[in-house]
Parts: sequence; C-alpha cells; structure tokens
Amino acid sequence: MADPHTTRGAPPTHVHIEKNKQPGWFKALAWIALIAGILALLLGLSRCNRDDTAAVTPAPTATPAADNATVVATTPNAGSATALAGTSGLGNYMAGNEPTPRSFQFEKLNFDTAKSDVRPADAAEVKQIATVLKQYGNAHVRIAGYADARGSSATNNALGKARADAVKAALVAQGIDADRIETVSGGESDPVETNATASGQAENRRTELVVTSR
Repeated sequence: MADPHTTRGAPPTHVHIEKNKQPGWFKALAWIALIAGILALLLGLSRCNRDDTAAVTPAPTATPAADNATVVATTPNAGSATALAGTSGLGNYMAGNEPTPRSFQFEKLNFDTAKSDVRPADAAEVKQIATVLKQYGNAHVRIAGYADARGSSATNNALGKARADAVKAALVAQGIDADRIETVSGGESDPVETNATASGQAENRRTELVVTSR
C-alpha cells in the first residue's frame, strides 16, 4: 500500500527556472560595443560621402594668362579711327607744330585673315614711314594693330598685337631703332568699316601709327 505522503513518481506541481543572471559590467560592455558599431558605421558613411563629393567636384577653371596685348587708348585729336589722317601726311605733321600725340592710319597696309605678315605689296608704305622717322630722329611712335570682329576678343587682341609687332619689325629692318617704337593692340575695337561684309572686315584688319613724342 502506497504511502499517501510520498511524492515519488508523481509529477511536480510547478517548475522553478533559475534565471541566468549577468553581471552589470557585461551589460555595460554590450552597450559600449553597440555604440562603437554605430559610430563606426556613421564614420564610414561620412567618408563615402566625402569621396563622392571629391569625385564629382569639378576642377577649378584655370584663369587664362593675361596676354601682352594692351588695348590702345583713344588718341587725342582723333575722335575715332574714321577721322584719322593717312600716313602720307606724317611728314607734314613732323615738320609742323601740332602737339602730340597724333594718330595716322596706314593707307594701304592691311592683313590677310588670321595672319600678321606684312605683305610685299605693303612694303612701300612701311619704307615711306621709315624715311620720315629717320629725318626726325627724336620722334617716338606707337604702332596699334587691329582685327575684324570675327573670333573671340582675346584672340583678336593677340592678333592685333602680332600685327603691330610685325610692322615694328619691318620698320626696324629699315633702320629705325626698336626703342623708338611701342606696340599695342586695339583688338576688334574702333572699326573703320562694317564687319558685316568681307571688304569691311579687310579694312578693319589694319594698323595705326601714333606719334607719341617728337
């Protein structure tokens, strides 16, 4: 006969489960690791954004170097190029008492498109000017080169300077001291004819002579 107070073989009326207790420092360590992971993730994203920005940021545009083509200032006694006397009047001016500066337009010397060579056909006018300058050895002049309105302003400034330098070289070849001749560019400014026609453009590819002292 079984003992009514014996529980052997009978199922327990309840089960007690012992909770796995973790020390406080372990929990703190877990939080620290979690925070460190978040910070690492944010840092990585930040670096990616910087790299992307650097990849798409356009390189700064280089500032074009300033050329040596100085745009000639308006010369007193000549409101515009269309009012200038021709170089054939240079001798009479040198012999007179009219003050400087005074500008003269080359009457025949013009240039081919985009070129700065003095053509053989224009050599006679250069020689005529050289003859006058030899007679007045104290005179100093400025040669201003011009271009038609085609092309960029910077290109036309450089072309005008090249044309003035070419005329200077031609005068030096005729025996004029280079120190007496200054060269500048008028670019496409102050046209003497319309730039809407080929003949007008040809007239605007010109040079002027300014007597700066005598």
